[in-house]
Amino acid sequence: MPRRPVSGVLLLDKGLGESSNQALQHIKRLYRAEKTGHTGTLDPLASGLLPLMFGEATKFAADLIDADKTYEARLRLGFSSTTGDAEGVLTAVPFGQASQLTLAQLQGVAQGMLGEQEQVPPMFSALKKDGKPLYEYARQGVEVERKARSIHIHRMDVTELTNTDGHHEVVLSVTCSKGTYVRTLAEDFAGRLGTSAYLTGLRRTGIGALSVAQAYTVGQLKSNEGDFDALDALLSPVDALLSSLPALHLDAALAKRFSHGQRVPVGEVMNMSAMRSGRVRVYASQQTGAGEMNGSDGQAPSVFMGTGNLETDGRGGLLRPERLIQGIL
Repeated sequence: MPRRPVSGVLLLDKGLGESSNQALQHIKRLYRAEKTGHTGTLDPLASGLLPLMFGEATKFAADLIDADKTYEARLRLGFSSTTGDAEGVLTAVPFGQASQLTLAQLQGVAQGMLGEQEQVPPMFSALKKDGKPLYEYARQGVEVERKARSIHIHRMDVTELTNTDGHHEVVLSVTCSKGTYVRTLAEDFAGRLGTSAYLTGLRRTGIGALSVAQAYTVGQLKSNEGDFDALDALLSPVDALLSSLPALHLDAALAKRFSHGQRVPVGEVMNMSAMRSGRVRVYASQQTGAGEMNGSDGQAPSVFMGTGNLETDGRGGLLRPERLIQGIL
């Protein structure tokens, strides 16, 4: 079947048991899309938010890679795992405090782990050494030296503590910087209690401003199979990936120059006084004159053009194109 030139962002609620790439290929066939990509890989044992990019949206995938992530992690205390999760070989670890645990105590430990810190990536990870993923070395029983990386834990809350047949399980809600391994974080958390832990479940609930509450499951998508109008209506616009960037609106003349890859002066832009130097989302607006906008609500009809780098002194400045949407003007 012929492929379609689809552009937009699909927020997928990935289920358990399939890799991120398997999920992507499944949805690509469903949409018959020409160009697709994903960002923020989830392991088969992890579920939750997986943004899929179509067409022009693939140009902005890097913005989500750098965004903070939010997870709900379920971990079992008193055991270690060779992989850090339920797939590994488990070993019981002494846990003297088990009978005295309280939710308040665990919350105190979690709060003590906030902020900037160094984390050594686990051997069972996709990081590469000499072109080979670390997990391949690990499966061969080879330990490779890894450099610690700086991460930041913005929020960490203990939302649940259960004791089933003497096995203590804890649910953590964590918002962290890119590059954070939650399996390692769980082990560090347990280490502060004098024991070890492994993940029994992991669900990503947010990336930047995007939430899994906005996402669709494969089952929901398949219910619209063959109805491309219905499927396309589930896509978010390309600029949904860039909501953290300030927006800059250009009039028709400046927008035309910007679309051709030219640097443009922006001293007379309506919202210039509120802008600072840095990356911005750029929109083409219809204006009838300097300071006058079309539209009964005072806002100009606008179309997303791409991203730019703004250099300003507060009164005016220069806008340099960064990544542009093709075929806008």
